[in-house]
Amino acid sequence: MPSPTQRALARVPDRLRPFLVRHRRLVKFLLVGSGCFVLTTVIDFELKFTVLEHKPVVALTVATVIGTVVSYVLNRRWAFRADGRQREALMFVLVSAVAIAVNDVPLAFSRYVLDLREPYIGPYGQELADFLSGMVVGTFVAMLFRYWAMRRWVFAPPAGPARAEPVPVPARVLAEPVTVLLEPGYAAPEMPRDVP
Repeated sequence: MPSPTQRALARVPDRLRPFLVRHRRLVKFLLVGSGCFVLTTVIDFELKFTVLEHKPVVALTVATVIGTVVSYVLNRRWAFRADGRQREALMFVLVSAVAIAVNDVPLAFSRYVLDLREPYIGPYGQELADFLSGMVVGTFVAMLFRYWAMRRWVFAPPAGPARAEPVPVPARVLAEPVTVLLEPGYAAPEMPRDVP
């Protein structure tokens, strides 16, 4: 029985499959990130329009922390498939603390340096500036930092060279053979059995 990933790959156009397989870790990281972006946005708006109405940076920080915890679990279990070592958790907390600060800087700059807030602009302009600076620019810059830092320090493979091994992939999944770099702690993809 094919895995959910294999079923999804079967629906992708043939010319894109090799790219997605080759960069599967990045694709999974982006899927996790986009889901956590939606979660962070919902929590941020919920907090901004209720209990933290006059504290937008605090609301974004709380929302980002919640999104980061969900991101850690999904990245560890699915995108990077790590085993949850103690060093990994500590490094994730440190990288995430820096990433949360990076995420907050554009919003704080927009609000308190550029004065894109009431009474200097209208409420709609303020919310638009908050969303663009905090959720779009801040999240994008923090995402780039997180991906680089997680690959380098958090979910880094143990010392020792990785080995390149060809992984047999059925012709109906991929049009051309692909050499997959198998890293320690990263499970090989499941292949459907052709034998009855």
